[in-house]
Amino acid sequence: LQNTQVWYWGDIDTHGFAILHELRTYLPHAASMLMDEATLLDHRDHWSTDTHASMRTLSHLTEPELVLYQRLCSNHWGTRVRLEQERVSFSLLQRVLASYSATPG
Repeated sequence: LQNTQVWYWGDIDTHGFAILHELRTYLPHAASMLMDEATLLDHRDHWSTDTHASMRTLSHLTEPELVLYQRLCSNHWGTRVRLEQERVSFSLLQRVLASYSATPG
């Protein structure tokens, strides 16, 4: 896996970012997909509550991921906001996957 592009798509919640952090401990080149603020805000009608919020230092996140994680931890949009990956629209997933497969490398 060290020489392969690795994508991680998890829930947009504190646990999803903690898992991404742990993955990058072993595979620093791993990239996230659909774990951004735009995806979260575009799916506001599908938010649920993160019942087991995990707040800790995550040093292996990109700057935008870290900002989003910190906003989730600080209840920026409401108490323990979470967007489960299966609640992301299938049409958005299809567009993102098509754009990745069209990108060389």
